[in-house]
Amino acid sequence: MDPAALTAAHETKFAKVCVLLAWDEGAVQRKLVGVWALRTRKLAPFWPAWLEALPYNYAFLSSPVIDPAFIDDVVPEFFAAIRKNPVLPNVINLQSFNAESPDYDAIVKALAARGGEQLRFCENARPFVTREFGVKRSGSTRKKLRQDWNRLSGLGAVDIVNDRTPGAVSEAFEAFLALELDSWKGDRGTALLCDEKDAAFVRRLIGSLAEQRNASVALLRIGGRAIAAQVLMYCGTTAYTWKTAFHADYAKYSPGALLIDKVTEELFSTSGIDAIDSCAAEGSFMAQLWAGRRNMVDFLIDLGPGKSVGFRIEAMRQVGYRRIRALRDRLRADGWISLPKKVGLASSS
Repeated sequence: MDPAALTAAHETKFAKVCVLLAWDEGAVQRKLVGVWALRTRKLAPFWPAWLEALPYNYAFLSSPVIDPAFIDDVVPEFFAAIRKNPVLPNVINLQSFNAESPDYDAIVKALAARGGEQLRFCENARPFVTREFGVKRSGSTRKKLRQDWNRLSGLGAVDIVNDRTPGAVSEAFEAFLALELDSWKGDRGTALLCDEKDAAFVRRLIGSLAEQRNASVALLRIGGRAIAAQVLMYCGTTAYTWKTAFHADYAKYSPGALLIDKVTEELFSTSGIDAIDSCAAEGSFMAQLWAGRRNMVDFLIDLGPGKSVGFRIEAMRQVGYRRIRALRDRLRADGWISLPKKVGLASSS
């Protein structure tokens, strides 16, 4: 919910975002104490609309940002503001919500007080690491990483670059986009360059964040050539490993895992970063590198009393979508279905 990110989504028309702002009017000087960005979604003209707490595609955290001293006051006011606004739906889909945050407890409490409904779709443990806990220092994974690094070094000079200056970030992000397009994501048509709107948005997103030094792209290079890229975002003392890509010809050397391992070491060796959020699923390769976990939850809430028609319809859609997606993934894994490679966008203009 960085303002630069929300501005990028709005100005590129990538998402229809609304932002709730909570102010402490009792302070000597008016003080902002809460921010929550959501987007309005609707499948068809007569389909009930709902709110998504992930304000745009490629966001990985739907929790609001609230001053800890005001959480119990702000959450009910957020709900009241939504209910009072005739344009905003009362049904909210909250995916990738930090279940360990005080915000989650406050939402459950406020919802119960209003007599609202909630439906949990799933809970998972996202790989997460802090300066004090979570980095696996020994074991078979650590041994394999050392072996892969040594084998890769035998092919040429290997280095890691993570330059946070805006120009360097822009250049490195284009390297990431090219690697992703040339990977299995390009083959399936899900790479960012496979869609013109997606490409325009993420270029604006990373460029705007980089101007504030809140984004970078770490590169694993051999002989000066990038063979793996990790896009990072920064907020306060937390870094987020947003997206990754690597060259398939070097897959046997685990370039993605090597890069994450080295970047983790680099970030914690400097001041300012105390935690890294993987933005990844529980079964991702980062789970093999980090022992730390953060509990996440996907759930649907209805701010009105009882279960509205919109809530029931969105609940059925979500359940059906998740089942179909799970079936698709199984069929892909078994080789029953595949997607042709889409033509990417070569220009960065």
